[in-house]
Amino acid sequence: MEAAQLFKKAPNPKIPKFNPGDTVRVNFRIREGERERIQAFQGVVTRFMNGKGPAANFTVRRITAGIGIERVFPLYSPLIESLEITRHGSVRRAKLYYLRGLQGRAARIKELNPAKRRRAMEAAAIAEAEAAAKAAQSAQTVEESVDELDEQPAEELAEGSVDEAAEAVE
Repeated sequence: MEAAQLFKKAPNPKIPKFNPGDTVRVNFRIREGERERIQAFQGVVTRFMNGKGPAANFTVRRITAGIGIERVFPLYSPLIESLEITRHGSVRRAKLYYLRGLQGRAARIKELNPAKRRRAMEAAAIAEAEAAAKAAQSAQTVEESVDELDEQPAEELAEGSVDEAAEAVE
């Protein structure tokens, strides 16, 4: 059994859905001794790691003074104060490691046009609503089957299974 199955962790509600190629600003809480402050880190999301479980994380890359800096953030961390998507990028890959070798204009990512972005957001909202409805339906089905088992006395269940077994033999 995996730890993700034993330990169900709720996602951080302050983090919207985003994809590799998007430019984001992550406001992360940092503790320095007794003081706590919020540090902003803005850059391009280059990858997601470890799926959607509690160990999921994402990497943000930015270039400062000609030096590339990558920082890994845990997706479920309560230390993430907020995440703002400043630009939706249009990329064809899930891992954007090729950006490490590029500089300047060559490292730019094309922006997803507004019509495609709106369609993508609507599709994501529909998929999320369908997943929630499916989860609610499966939970309701499980509750109904448990209620049915509770309502039938054990004697009736035993007689029914004997009758079914006799019919199967004939």
